[in-house]
Amino acid sequence: MFKVNACFQPFQAISSHFQIVEPGKEVQRLAEIRITDNESIESALRRFKRKVQQEDIIKEIKKHSFYMKPGDKRRAKQALARKRQRKKQRREQTD
Repeated sequence: MFKVNACFQPFQAISSHFQIVEPGKEVQRLAEIRITDNESIESALRRFKRKVQQEDIIKEIKKHSFYMKPGDKRRAKQALARKRQRKKQRREQTD
């Protein structure tokens, strides 16, 4: 069970955002949920996690966490295409 501080306000927003490092760019808000009066923190966190997962925020952050050379990107993209093709062929064989 979580203890809620006295300063907790209804309709408080829980948001996930990250800052783009390029000059001239601002902080970009990616996911936000509104908490109602009678909603528990657990259910709000569940909704927030689901929203983050649907918007592929974690995948995007991991993708930008290190530099990948253009040739490496191309090879990774081709490897993913090969993997999808093999998976598609396996499905067709079982059907």
